[in-house]
Amino acid sequence: MTQTQRPAKPAAKTKLFVLDTNVLMHDPTCLYRFEEHDVFIPIQTLEELDGHKKGMSEVARNARQASRTMDEIVSTSEEGIVTGFDLCEPSHKMATGRLFLQSEAIPNELPVNVPTAKADNQILAVVHYLHKKFPKRPVILVSKDINMRIKARAMDLEAQDYFNDKVLEDTDLLYSGVRELPANFWDEHAKDMESWKENGRTYYRLRGPLASNLLINEFVYQEGEKPLYAWVKDRDGPAVVLETLIDFSHQKNNVWGIVARNREQNFALNLLMNPEVDFVSLLGQAGTGKTLLTLAAGLTQVLETKRYSEIIATRVTVPVGEDIGFLPGTEEEKMAPWMGALEDNLDVLNGNGEEGGHYGGDWGRAATRDLIRTRIKIKSLNFMRGRTFINKFLIIDEAQNLTSKQMKTLITRAGPGTKVVCLGNISQIDTPYLTEGSSGLTYVVDRFKGWPHNGHVTLQRGERSRLADWAGEVL
Repeated sequence: MTQTQRPAKPAAKTKLFVLDTNVLMHDPTCLYRFEEHDVFIPIQTLEELDGHKKGMSEVARNARQASRTMDEIVSTSEEGIVTGFDLCEPSHKMATGRLFLQSEAIPNELPVNVPTAKADNQILAVVHYLHKKFPKRPVILVSKDINMRIKARAMDLEAQDYFNDKVLEDTDLLYSGVRELPANFWDEHAKDMESWKENGRTYYRLRGPLASNLLINEFVYQEGEKPLYAWVKDRDGPAVVLETLIDFSHQKNNVWGIVARNREQNFALNLLMNPEVDFVSLLGQAGTGKTLLTLAAGLTQVLETKRYSEIIATRVTVPVGEDIGFLPGTEEEKMAPWMGALEDNLDVLNGNGEEGGHYGGDWGRAATRDLIRTRIKIKSLNFMRGRTFINKFLIIDEAQNLTSKQMKTLITRAGPGTKVVCLGNISQIDTPYLTEGSSGLTYVVDRFKGWPHNGHVTLQRGERSRLADWAGEVL
């Protein structure tokens, strides 16, 4: 969705968008995202941008990139600063408006009790001035800061969030990867249906009203006397091919001793164990089994079938409470406290060989644990740039805290034979300026849907404990 697709007053004149600093630091290419409308940069925005450019953080990188973009626009233009700089050529016709930089001292005419020294209020003074200067033109402040937008509206100035990076306005519309077939599905789709068996699976080629809406690797199910669990394997014009699933809820198909406890977990294991699916995203509340299923599938394919050489796990290090300062040790040791979830799940997986089972009691379990440790590497996100992972099983945990740009950086690390699994819960975002609609996890789920080598499942049922399920529901 573009910035200008919001419901707006029917005005013949183009709008003038005044940008807050956090918008440029969030998306350095935002100058090109306003289509035919004009963009105004206050001098205070440039000052704040200058203050954030030092360092190696994502914010500092974005601040430097935004400055370079502006320099390119200003230095290549032959127009004067008063008339504004044409954005058509630098943006390759993505934007047709003009860029204006503050070129005059603007008097501060805000209410007396508003402190003038504060940077936010100086930007509001600019919006107020432009609003009075162009009474017939919509002047809109664009900011990621909610309080800034509230202050602007309190002063009767128009303000909006920057929502160009939002994949969806409503996350209820997010692709779930799972579709329940209606009761009359077979009545409507049985005409000209072909069915055959191959390698122990049943295939159905169907045509009908619902077939055109199904995406490749989307799971379909129907409960009842003759339940059906299948996924879409191929599209051929108006026809789709459904393939029945491997039943991972049966002990004979267990994955490192783990069996699926519900329908969605079964769907997830079909994706995690399929070598044709290179990218898997699993969404779900706490306790739905995302990490456990992924680790079980990873260990089976690394240690038993030898499909991948090792498991690499990473996550965004955003603390829930106060930070505990610098952590000692190597990269692996520093990341260890953040990877507690992996450790907990490894303990569960190691415990699957009961006393006297195939691990040979405590000794066997200790040996297995040591073997597993050598095949799981824990990496920090900070050192991912420029790397290539070949033949690896890459797990990105807590992926809801990644921006779309960070997500792209991580997924493009995948070399030949590598499988990437993203896990997350978009209702638990800890990163400032990210929302459910603009999270990198939402972004990849939406952009990858329908690609033949991608699969996604939203896990619904918690399987941790009755206490955890009840807490998730009522607290």
